[in-house]
Amino acid sequence: MNHFDYVDGILHAEGVSISDLAAKVGTPFYVYSSATLERHYQIFKDALDEQGLDTLVCYAVKANSNQSVLRTLGNLGAGADVVSEGEMRRALAAGIPADRIVFSGVGKTAAEMAAAMEEGILELNVESIPELDTLSKVADAMETEAHIAIRVNPDVDANTHEKIATGKKENKFGIDIEMAGQIYAKAMELPGVKPVSIAVHIGSQLTDLAPFRAAFTKVAETVQMLDNMGVPLERIDIGGGLGIPYSHGDEEPPLPKDYAKVVKETLGHLNKKIMLEPGRLIVGNAGLLVSEVIFDKKGDTKRFVIVDAAMNDLVRPTLYDGHHEIIAVEEAKNDEIHSLSDVVGPVCETGDTFTKNRELPEFETGDLIAFGSAGAYGAVMASTYNSRLLVPEVMVKDDQFAVIRPRQDYEALIGLDKTAPWLEENHSE
Repeated sequence: MNHFDYVDGILHAEGVSISDLAAKVGTPFYVYSSATLERHYQIFKDALDEQGLDTLVCYAVKANSNQSVLRTLGNLGAGADVVSEGEMRRALAAGIPADRIVFSGVGKTAAEMAAAMEEGILELNVESIPELDTLSKVADAMETEAHIAIRVNPDVDANTHEKIATGKKENKFGIDIEMAGQIYAKAMELPGVKPVSIAVHIGSQLTDLAPFRAAFTKVAETVQMLDNMGVPLERIDIGGGLGIPYSHGDEEPPLPKDYAKVVKETLGHLNKKIMLEPGRLIVGNAGLLVSEVIFDKKGDTKRFVIVDAAMNDLVRPTLYDGHHEIIAVEEAKNDEIHSLSDVVGPVCETGDTFTKNRELPEFETGDLIAFGSAGAYGAVMASTYNSRLLVPEVMVKDDQFAVIRPRQDYEALIGLDKTAPWLEENHSE
């Protein structure tokens, strides 16, 4: 469920008219619903609590790293799963305490490791032997101790898009689960590191519980083996990945309560704290990208709806073949005659296409449309390709709204460049 509905024929975000927002902030723009963010987090956490599990839900910052999004979730008790120093600093700036932050990722630099330890974060998830060795050296030199998890790769097919699958041996993530005993034994002997957890994450946008069950079962067997070895693990980090519906009827991902049952059945007997890292599940359907129609172009063989948003604003359709519902902001449009159309942006790339052969009503220049399920991996992956400005992000709460990231201006965009001194007009040789 989300909080985007028609009121008197106009799409609203909670109590705020999308048409009014467009008039005030201009298009394109992202809009997020506070109520949806809060509801999705709470439903997920409540499902785990109902199973009697001791959990820490660490929101995956990579899904949407806006400060207002992070603060909304942090105020509910969420931690943060980060994959860079920048994301860590964003989480801290939003008020999420260091002891609720876990640092994941396959390529942490020594500087990032040091920064994480200086902040005293809860855990660093180690993904390779070279990383383990480097972390040991950095921590030892700092005369501190890093609490770590080893991320294991369970060789489980997540049955998701190949670019967001992470749990097979051919993926770059984690250490072969069969090597876990050997790696933990090594970690126990190294200075500066203390193994306290084990981590796994098999991919994103999973719409079937079977891969989770298979991966968690393997992890449970590994934890029991490590217990027998005398490795004192306190926690199990099972990542995120539970999918969301991007279209009505075509996808029916499992409910959080059913996912929680799988967690309980596979891991509950181990008496360890469970860490989870949902991202898309929390924020995906809490956001829309709103765009204005520039032209409705009809050719001999194709119809193109050309809008002012582009692949640089929302890259998922280009990068992942991602599907997003296309919603007319004016409800009456949905009752009109539909025809097969491609929705495209103005970027000079054939790949700047949001959808192909979608049944859509007739549009006129100036009509507003919204791309659904755009809260995750939308604004956070945006770029300034074609020297297009980064678009605003807006957050709504009840009948209030706030611009939580203003539209970039051309002076700021161009000002990022610095002219080489020999090209300056007053440069003298």
